[in-house]
Amino acid sequence: MVDLREDSERFAYEEKQSIIVVDDDPAILGIVGHFIDSINIPFKIAKDGVEALELMEQEHATIVITDLLMPRMDGMRLIREIKKRWPDTDIIVMTGPGKDFSYTDVISAGASDFIQKPFNFNELEAKLRRVIRERNLRATLKRLSIRDGLTDLFNRRYFEQKLEEEAERAYRQGYPLFLILVDLDKFKPVNDTYGHQEGDKILRNLAKILINSTRKYVDSAFRFGGDEFTLIIPQANLRQVQIIAERIRQNYLETDRKGTTLSIGISRFKRTNRKLRDDLYTLIHQADEAMYKAKELGGDRVIVHKSAMEASAQYDG
Repeated sequence: MVDLREDSERFAYEEKQSIIVVDDDPAILGIVGHFIDSINIPFKIAKDGVEALELMEQEHATIVITDLLMPRMDGMRLIREIKKRWPDTDIIVMTGPGKDFSYTDVISAGASDFIQKPFNFNELEAKLRRVIRERNLRATLKRLSIRDGLTDLFNRRYFEQKLEEEAERAYRQGYPLFLILVDLDKFKPVNDTYGHQEGDKILRNLAKILINSTRKYVDSAFRFGGDEFTLIIPQANLRQVQIIAERIRQNYLETDRKGTTLSIGISRFKRTNRKLRDDLYTLIHQADEAMYKAKELGGDRVIVHKSAMEASAQYDG
C-alpha cells in the first residue's frame, strides 16, 4: 500500500494533509475517493462547489481536487472562492478533454496543477506527491522563521505578531489577557563555570517546563531573548495566572538547574485611547518592571505588577 506521507524526501516539519474531492459525477467521486483512501490520506467528497465550500467552512482541507463543469458553482468560481478565503489551500483541477478552460486559465485562477480525464492514477499520485512535498517545504520554512533554534519555542519576532493578534481578540471579545515574563537568576555563572553547553541544556529544560506548565492550544510560550522567556495567557483571571507562574517556578526548582532560579513578572493588558502598539509596549514594560522587582527582592519569586492587581480587583471582583 502506498503512503504519500512516507515520501523519500523528509522535511523538518511534515504537515497533516486532508483532501476534498469535488465532482458532480458519482462514479468519479467513487473512483478518486477509493484511490485517495488507498494512499492513506483523510478525505471528504462534495458533488459541487457549494457543498465543497460548506465542507471547508466546517474543517478546511489542505488540498482540493475538483472538476470544472458542475451545477450551482463551477470549478473556476470554486477555485477563486477557496483562494480568497483559504489562500494556503492547494487545488488540483481535473476535467475532460475539449473543455473551455486551458492549463493557463486554471493556474491563473489559483490552482496548483491540472489533470485531464480520463487520467492515469500514477499521474495523479505524482501530482499529489509534488503538492505535498511543496506544502511540507513551506511548512518547514514557516516553522523555522517563527521558532527559536535552541529551544524550539516561538521566537521574539513571532511574539510581537502573536501578542498583537491576541490583544485585539481579547479587547474585541472582552476577556482578560496577561503577560508573564520569566528571567533566569544567576545564569551567567553557569556559562562561566560549566560552559555554554550546560547553559543551553538549562534553557532547553526551562522551555519544556513552560510548555508542560501551561494550557495546550490556549497559552503561548516564547524565547524573548538570551535567558528571558515570556508567555501570553488569555482567558484567565489573575489567580489562575499566578498559579501558572508558581507552577513554572516550582517545577523549575526540581530540575538540575546548577543553582539558578527564576524571577517572574506578571502584567495585564489594558486598552486605552492610544495606539494598540503603545498599549502593548506598556504591557511588556510592566511585566519587565515586575520581573526586575522580583530580582531586587532576591529572585526565585513571582511578582504581579500593581496595575494588574488593580485592574483585576476592578474587573474580576
